[in-house]
Amino acid sequence: QVQLVESGGGLVQPGGSLRLSCAASGFTFSRFAMSWYRQAPGEQRELVESITSAGSTNYADSVKGRFTISRDNAKKTVFLQMNSLQPEDTAVYYCNAKHSWVPNDYIYWGQGTQVTVSS
Repeated sequence: QVQLVESGGGLVQPGGSLRLSCAASGFTFSRFAMSWYRQAPGEQRELVESITSAGSTNYADSVKGRFTISRDNAKKTVFLQMNSLQPEDTAVYYCNAKHSWVPNDYIYWGQGTQVTVSS
């Protein structure tokens, strides 16, 4: 079975850092583009950053320079290093996988991990 399991969320003070992990199983990880989405209360889910199977990345303007996405194909894991966290970053963060060849046919989601930035 396909699984995406996020971890690393929690409560952090403004200006602090967190490192999220998403462990994948049940599919050919290296062939998938991986992304982090987030959804704040009362708001739509938004794309935060993504990394292709080739390693190229895209970042939302709101997190550029603060967040870094990376992947380890051997460990089938994608990471999100979050620095200089702000209260506006508070949200549930979701791991997403899309097949690089047929993204419309193979799309997977994790259950999400809560990130709360507050003093």
